[in-house]
Amino acid sequence: MCFAGGEGKISVSASDASKQHSRLKNSPWATWKDPDLTGNEIRKKRRKEIKRTRERGGWVWCTPVTLTLVFRFPVAQVHLGRPTMRASQQDFENAMNQVKLLKQDPGNQVKLKLYALYKQATDGPCNVPKPGVFDLVNKAKWEAWNSLGNLPKETARQNYVDLVSSLSPSSEASSQGKRGADEKVQESKDIVVTSEDGITKIMLNRPAKKNALTFEMYKEIILTLKNASTDNSAIAVFTGAGDYYCSGNDLTNFTSAAGGMEEAANQGAVVLREFVNSFIDFPKPLVAVVNGPAVGIAVTLLGLFDAVYASDKATFHTPFSHLGQSPEACSSYTFPKMMGSAKATEMLLFGKKLTAREAWAQGLVSEVFPDSTFEKEVWTRLRAYAKLPPNSMRISKELIRNNEKEKLHAVNAEECTTLKARWLSEECINAIMNFVSRKAKL
Repeated sequence: MCFAGGEGKISVSASDASKQHSRLKNSPWATWKDPDLTGNEIRKKRRKEIKRTRERGGWVWCTPVTLTLVFRFPVAQVHLGRPTMRASQQDFENAMNQVKLLKQDPGNQVKLKLYALYKQATDGPCNVPKPGVFDLVNKAKWEAWNSLGNLPKETARQNYVDLVSSLSPSSEASSQGKRGADEKVQESKDIVVTSEDGITKIMLNRPAKKNALTFEMYKEIILTLKNASTDNSAIAVFTGAGDYYCSGNDLTNFTSAAGGMEEAANQGAVVLREFVNSFIDFPKPLVAVVNGPAVGIAVTLLGLFDAVYASDKATFHTPFSHLGQSPEACSSYTFPKMMGSAKATEMLLFGKKLTAREAWAQGLVSEVFPDSTFEKEVWTRLRAYAKLPPNSMRISKELIRNNEKEKLHAVNAEECTTLKARWLSEECINAIMNFVSRKAKL
């Protein structure tokens, strides 16, 4: 079976065609049997009957071996192939269950077609009144169903099964193998990216290292956000594996650099600036699900998120002065703005650690949940958010954030320049060496 031509027509087998031909020849509109009509009159009448049949979405006879079903469908055509056998009721039920397991949203056009084929397969031709002009959702559903005309239930059932099969993970495997290098980040063991229910979930996955960030993870997250900005998801969510959300930078980034501290500082400043810019420029709602302690850049980045949900076991710590460093991720601007200069100073200069409740009181966290119900409550809410109109959320975020983008980019550049100098300072080098030495003794 294949789609072809203008609005789409499905060719069927010769055996099916012969059966339809037999029925058609004996039908009341088989005008070529009327002895009172001339050849031209027969041809004209047949053309009119064919046109009317097409408008109704019915069967149109073409030749003794080809029968076509023409239906006007107001959405994108999906190209399918199927065997001549009909799908059983069990196949149909399996396909309905398979739809619930799809990991990626197939889009509104495909969902409309699934709805129309389901209704046609179960209820037959559209038999309900057309919804009002302002009932846009139900009107779109009605038009999709009505466009199938008199398509037989068995054919609709088979088409539904075929369409679901084309959306299943097995059929996507070959296309996944063709993805470009931009999506290789999905295969990283340290960053696990999944897409489900309209949510791109980005999980830091180094629980043995408390999800500390390596330079490679920085680069992977940059690429992940780039992909997530254009995928089918409505929102993006960061979280951590294990007990920690993220313990900040893996300080061995500096000690293990091939070119020494200076090379590490140069490379780190470039990567950090691009990394933070990817958060500043991310166009969709960005949510942090802080499942445990957060340290350093895992905390300072929160000022660039649109919502931050924390377990009551989470803590927030920015020990920059203890490590001879300075604020990053625009926190020198976002923290005073969120919590006031005095509270921001306590965190950024003196390294005060906040509990989840304190972070909420100071505006760093949107809401705190009991750890026992944290995952269930937060993800239920996020799935509801992901069902909101995505373009509306994008536009609203632009209105909220765009006026500050230029400022944030300037702050990020200045912070990275300052950090590069701090990383090469004696204070910072000694602090890092002492930290690594203490770790080695544990």
